[in-house]
Amino acid sequence: MRRPPGSDGPNGSRGIADLAPSAAGEETRARNRPRLRTLMPEIWKVVRPLRWLLAGSLVLMMINRACGFALPVASRYLVNDVLYRRQFQLLPVILGGVVLATCIQGVTTFVLNQKLSIAGHRVITDLRIRMQKHIGRLPVAFYDSHRAGALAARIMSDVEGVKNLVGAGMIDFAGGVVASIVALVIMLRVNVLMTAFTVLVLLAFACFLKGVFGITRPIFRERTQIKADVSGRLIESLGGVRVVKGYHAEESETAVFAAGARRLLCNLIRSTTAQSYLSLASTLAIGIAGGLIMYLGAREIRLGRLDVGGFVEFNMLLVFLAAPVALLVSVGTQLGEALAGLERTTEILAEREEDCEPARVREVPALRGDVRFRDVGFAYASGAPVLHEISFQAPPGSVTALVGSSGSGKSTMISLICGFHSASSGQILIDGIDLNTIRLSSYREQLGVVLQESFLFDGTIRDNVLFSRPRASEAQWLQACRIARVDEFAERFAEGYETVVGERGVRLSGGQRQRISIARAILADPRILILDEATSSLDSESEALIQSGLQFLMQGRTTFVIAHRLSTIRRADQILVVENGRIVERGSHQTLYAMKGRYFDLYTRQHQLDANLFLAPGEGDRIASTQHTDELFAAHPA
Repeated sequence: MRRPPGSDGPNGSRGIADLAPSAAGEETRARNRPRLRTLMPEIWKVVRPLRWLLAGSLVLMMINRACGFALPVASRYLVNDVLYRRQFQLLPVILGGVVLATCIQGVTTFVLNQKLSIAGHRVITDLRIRMQKHIGRLPVAFYDSHRAGALAARIMSDVEGVKNLVGAGMIDFAGGVVASIVALVIMLRVNVLMTAFTVLVLLAFACFLKGVFGITRPIFRERTQIKADVSGRLIESLGGVRVVKGYHAEESETAVFAAGARRLLCNLIRSTTAQSYLSLASTLAIGIAGGLIMYLGAREIRLGRLDVGGFVEFNMLLVFLAAPVALLVSVGTQLGEALAGLERTTEILAEREEDCEPARVREVPALRGDVRFRDVGFAYASGAPVLHEISFQAPPGSVTALVGSSGSGKSTMISLICGFHSASSGQILIDGIDLNTIRLSSYREQLGVVLQESFLFDGTIRDNVLFSRPRASEAQWLQACRIARVDEFAERFAEGYETVVGERGVRLSGGQRQRISIARAILADPRILILDEATSSLDSESEALIQSGLQFLMQGRTTFVIAHRLSTIRRADQILVVENGRIVERGSHQTLYAMKGRYFDLYTRQHQLDANLFLAPGEGDRIASTQHTDELFAAHPA
């Protein structure tokens, strides 16, 4: 029976043949395989700041390895001169040299481990900071296609293995290679025949290593991807614990996590199987080499071409010759993971930042706030336009309201104004300047946003208000809190404004979170203001209390408002009715209401819904007809 792809044999184990890429998947795996040549520039960026430390470490490693030769070289003189020729006066000299070399080796080993380990941790820290800084400057479109949890896992996990490129393991391997070359020269002087057979065995093993590492590199890359996926889903699940518990979905979330954990287990089993084959092969290689040396050594001694001291020295030098091969078995996995993590890190760092687009070169001075759309079209995916030929102007200091059914394109228009996405066609002009040519960092300094879902960080109320303007004075942020009515609930807490709000503001009510968001926008003092359902989380009483704050916030600022409560936008200078990505009506509340078109329909339906909100099921059917509804609104002048 054919096993399904990705399945394992008994107990999840696989043979070495199962580890080899299939013909169908060879091309995909080849693409996923870290390409050392393309990674060299990134490796150099990591290593360059530490080049002098690494050079000094390499010198210390040479000294360390040179001292390591004291024991095998001394053993020859110990056997031949002291034991056989009875020259015991040489014993103190031999022992003193070995002890001195051992002490030097111990000190250099300590210094190397200390310096290189700390350097490795610093590289990881710097790379994590660089990753976070870069990801924070990527366009919103990037976040639309990448899960936040997976990105967090990349920042924290993918760079972890990079320390193996600059840590003690890499230098130890480099030192081992140099030591093996020196050992090879000495072994050739001892006996050419024994050295030749030993090298042949090690070369055969090295070829086997190369093949196995070619198989395991895609496994390591796949492991980093699985870890990112599993960690991302876990972070989402923990962040949405109230939704999970509300729908009694603990078991289903456990099943999802368990499936990811089992995928990771299968990957670990495959890599462990490869590691086991490496260990088996290395043991066989050392055993075969040892057997050959025993036979050839006895033969050479019988023929008089080798003395016993030389035989002992040769065996001890064999450890130095085989050390790099043994290190490849233990360090090879770490280096494979390091290269796979570095490649995934490089993929993120290769993403272009928002302000790195060639056209975005203009720094904008203080904005007046004139916003104009000229035949703007937009599509999230090619061939599926969301907006069609949108044209309007919002003069400085005006209030523009966007209304329409869900999915009509209102939030997309706001996203374009914020510069989160770029228009597919047409132009968006800010004070007559094409938004696609403006550096977004300077533009967003004059932009304030209050979103439908107020997002608070796990800090104090004070920290969250100051987020938009960290250097604001105490008088300034306290004034913003008073205008947004934050003081009414903050000062009732035992710790006042130093009260910790919890992750995403979980310790506050929805209305309290929204008031902090509004205070944050007031403190930013923007020229262009976005209110996306800014009062959606407030009850009628709270909404009435902060309307004065919103009116203060909107004074002298170009404001865009999205509101499903149409009663909150009656004072807007212009209302744009958006349906299916097009502006179907525009004008003031009075004008649109008198037209009795789409806006009139939305307004009357919402009023009828509010009137029926507390009726028992079925009672709404007995409400007066649409004609009576018209009369009702006629009695309430707009």
